[in-house]
Amino acid sequence: MITVNNISLSFGKRVLFDEVNLSFSKGNCYGVIGANGAGKSTFLKILSGEIDPSKGTIDITPGERMAVLQQNHFAFDEHTALQTVMMGHQKLWQVMQERDAIYAKEDFTEADGMRAGELEGEFGEMGGYTSESDAGTLLGELGVGEEYHQAFMKELPGAIKVRILLAQALFGNPDILILDEPTNDLDVETISWLENFLADYENIVIVVSHDRHFLDSVCTHVADVDRQKIKIYTGNYTFWYESSQLASRQLSDKNKKMEDKRKDLLEFIARFSANASKSKQATSRKKALEKLVIEDIEPSNRRYPGIIFKQDREVGNQVLNIEKLFKKTDDGRVLFSDVSFSVNKGDKIAFFSKDHLALTSFFEIINGKMQADKGKYEWGTTITRAYLPNDNAPYFEQKDINLMDWLRQFVPPNVADVDEPFLRGFLGKMLFSGDEILKKTSVLSGGEKVRCMISRMMIQNPNLVILDEPTNHLDLESIQSFNESMVNFKGVVLLTSHDHTFMETVANRVIELTPKGIIDRLTTFDEYLEDERVKQLRETMYESKGVLV
Repeated sequence: MITVNNISLSFGKRVLFDEVNLSFSKGNCYGVIGANGAGKSTFLKILSGEIDPSKGTIDITPGERMAVLQQNHFAFDEHTALQTVMMGHQKLWQVMQERDAIYAKEDFTEADGMRAGELEGEFGEMGGYTSESDAGTLLGELGVGEEYHQAFMKELPGAIKVRILLAQALFGNPDILILDEPTNDLDVETISWLENFLADYENIVIVVSHDRHFLDSVCTHVADVDRQKIKIYTGNYTFWYESSQLASRQLSDKNKKMEDKRKDLLEFIARFSANASKSKQATSRKKALEKLVIEDIEPSNRRYPGIIFKQDREVGNQVLNIEKLFKKTDDGRVLFSDVSFSVNKGDKIAFFSKDHLALTSFFEIINGKMQADKGKYEWGTTITRAYLPNDNAPYFEQKDINLMDWLRQFVPPNVADVDEPFLRGFLGKMLFSGDEILKKTSVLSGGEKVRCMISRMMIQNPNLVILDEPTNHLDLESIQSFNESMVNFKGVVLLTSHDHTFMETVANRVIELTPKGIIDRLTTFDEYLEDERVKQLRETMYESKGVLV
């Protein structure tokens, strides 16, 4: 168990945490959620001892071992991948190093022999004799091939380092596992493996993630960081979100009787308890929900942006036709080839690829920002597009402009009366209020820039939206609102995202871009990933990394 006692933390006049008291118990996985800047990552650093609080203590049950997902990708540059993984179990690594140093001595004494014997005993008790093979197995399961195992970390690409550091945290079955954004830079298959691993994990897991599908798959509890406090709620992220929304609606409904509200809450808990039996963490989550009492459900204090897209005109019969698009990189690597399909009225298409550069390049091409090497595309005459690119830097090159003047640049020419209230309305929907609209673009955070870009898209009243990683830099509240907006949008959506829930809930069609053509299916994202025929086809489409053409 890990117990948080009266933790407070201040930076100057800013109070991040004020007398926080919590306990984390074995067998549970806690998802730490909160707005950007609320202190989620800082809280994990307090738990791990990396940051000292201004006041209070962290107590861990004696003898329990904590492992933390390291964020510094250069800390282990002089070690091999296998060594880096085994270093996750610090005591095992220390015993191993001391033992090997004794055996390497030229003047080996009787005392050395006694000490070596003691160390061999400790080493065996900690599973040391299978540690190297265990580390290798773990790396393999995370998609790190044997060719990387003996390579030094400084020689490896960033995507491989991410997986090695994750293996380091998971190695040796720690009693307390602390993970900050563990799904970053992982592909769908590896994330699924991690979800299954943590669903079966019997110790304490405390995780920060913006991936709602991941939080729903692994969490039995949510730790909500809000207004300098942290409160733990039973259930996964979706349960927390929907229950808090239900409680908010009930709070505002003054005419509804108390017994009716109680009945609604009981029905809500029963529905989620039934769904829990189908989840990866069925047993632990169902037990947690069975212990839940209605008084534990509270309305959220969070502010959610109002993301609403209105179409100036309905989409016509011809949307987008693409014929034999082909694109390769400067060094000759084929990103995609023979891309031919038509977008139809009512389509919401999830675009997918093992190479995200292929997706970004495709979106840039159909938006006229990049040239294809071969092929052509044609937009329908009724289409009004709004594009959210992966890289929004070109839209913020003017550093001395305020948000209202920035947004004014993107108002369509057919819109009259572009006055301050009109612009304030769109910025206000994205939670820029009061004097914030006079903020200079040069001081915006990554999340604020994305919210500005969404305001820009809404003001265009499009009937087709193109989204390249729309959840990047956004907090869970903005992600949730954006997701719901796209579900309700009556126009056409072309989308790619690492957010599994976004892809699953929005898309009714999946197109995968590969070096050998496309796979095009009328299906949901989950059904696409689970389709055995698609899996077999994908293997053949990625057999080659591409050739010079």
